[in-house]
Amino acid sequence: MANASASGPKLCNPAVVGLAGFGLTTLVLQLHNLGLVGLGPVIWLGLIFGGLAQMIAGLQEMKTGNNFGYCAFTSYGAFWIALCLMLLAGNYGLFKASGTDVGWFLVAWTLFTVILWVGALRIHGAMATTFTLLLIGFVLLDLAHFGFPALTAPAAYVLIACALGAWYMMARILLNEIYGYEMLPAGKAWISGSAAKPVACEMPLTGSNIAGQRG
Repeated sequence: MANASASGPKLCNPAVVGLAGFGLTTLVLQLHNLGLVGLGPVIWLGLIFGGLAQMIAGLQEMKTGNNFGYCAFTSYGAFWIALCLMLLAGNYGLFKASGTDVGWFLVAWTLFTVILWVGALRIHGAMATTFTLLLIGFVLLDLAHFGFPALTAPAAYVLIACALGAWYMMARILLNEIYGYEMLPAGKAWISGSAAKPVACEMPLTGSNIAGQRG
């Protein structure tokens, strides 16, 4: 985010926190889905970093006038909180969700992600790549919950790549500012046109990305 005014203090870009939370929580969840990490770290990261911190970053994006970042960070932050509370409640027998219930939960988020994916195509290449991987990961997890459990591992690898894409965008914001030049490029938008309105955005998603829990 740019200076608040010509003479005012410089304000930070909330996307660095949103992207960090999205990427880290997504990465750890997929390590869990591959059998490398227990569920405990996923729950606490999902509630605090991927959930609360990402949601706060989204609310801060509102002040920048960035609708895409505002919607994505806030929504995927809420996703993580909802998912973790659903898993915790189920563990104690409260509103327990079956594997099919979680599957439909993921399908709904897949449809939501499609809308943001269409927008990401007009921002820049890094954003388009990250959201494309997120969408593919969601679709694979949907299928994994509806009769194709073997797709959980491929989904995990796709979403690990998605998490690294989010971290790339985070690193781009930090390092380009610190070094004073474009050390990490964003890449051209996948869909462009003379009528396109430039979008000053550095986010996903999301994100987040996304849960392969089967109830």
